[in-house]
Amino acid sequence: MNHTEYRACIVGCGRMGGTIDEEVKSSPHGALPYSHAAGYTAYERTTIVAGADVVEEKAKYVCDKWDIPKYYLDYQEMIVQEKPDIISIATRPGNHAEITQFAAENGVKGIYCDKPLCASMEEADAMLEVCEKYNIKFNLGTQRRFTPGYIKMREILESGEIGERRSIISYTGGGALWGYTHAADLILFLASDSPIEYVQGNVAIDDAEFENNHTDSDPNIVMGFIRFQNGVNAISIPGTAYEFEVNCSDGTVRSLNNGLGFELRKRQGQFNEILDAQFPQFQRKSGTVGCIQDIVEAIDTDTETQGNIQLAHRSTEMVFAIVDSQRQKGNRVTMPMENRGLYLGRW
Repeated sequence: MNHTEYRACIVGCGRMGGTIDEEVKSSPHGALPYSHAAGYTAYERTTIVAGADVVEEKAKYVCDKWDIPKYYLDYQEMIVQEKPDIISIATRPGNHAEITQFAAENGVKGIYCDKPLCASMEEADAMLEVCEKYNIKFNLGTQRRFTPGYIKMREILESGEIGERRSIISYTGGGALWGYTHAADLILFLASDSPIEYVQGNVAIDDAEFENNHTDSDPNIVMGFIRFQNGVNAISIPGTAYEFEVNCSDGTVRSLNNGLGFELRKRQGQFNEILDAQFPQFQRKSGTVGCIQDIVEAIDTDTETQGNIQLAHRSTEMVFAIVDSQRQKGNRVTMPMENRGLYLGRW
């Protein structure tokens, strides 16, 4: 067993970088630790050696809170001086591409990038290219794919226990980048990470807001339809409890109330009906720690991570294609989408 300890640095000492645990410690949703700093601190094979933020007060607060020995105001200086194995990118998305490139070119082996990946597909393409060039072990901060309940959902689907996958319904909404990124990744995860054939969507934005192919806002997704190359169809519609349902030929599996519960129904009984069945037991664990552990194990074995840059790029393109479908007045957007320059929000 490999016992190598990896040096980590955090770029961005805000909410996800190191303070969100204070907000959610009493919430039943998601197991702590939650922030990047808390995750590295909890995982025995990583040590945080420094944090960086352009706001000195934030950098000092997070480093003091998590006993991080040094802080910097310049992330580039931190990476050059500290030579980390892994960095976390916990800034707003506007500079994720440039941080990724600098880190990759300066010896970093793994990157844990908080969502959203970036603000345009041009940036996503650049991140994909540099991560592939330097063999970066990359995970996007969409933690549901690293949490046991959702992993059990996918295991049920992959096993064939409830037959052939037919459709996915995502009862979600929210801003395209800030909220819907989570939904897009989990839809992809439940579709077995299949490449996407095409997308159509409806987004709460006026046509005039697409000036110069750039929106000032992060518009809300109203409806998205995704056709995967493996034949699975997915649709997202507004919901109240952030739930996901997968319908198969011999049953259904559904997450309830943002992952607080899970429901399995399968064909059974005298009349071969779709009836309630026992969802497998699982232990609740931190998705943040799972994400970090996955990066460490990928570095150990020189294999891909479970949320690698190719998958992060794919789910991000799903989001941009839904918005671009609205820009095209509801037209189908075939993948890869042509409009790589569409830029969402002000970051």
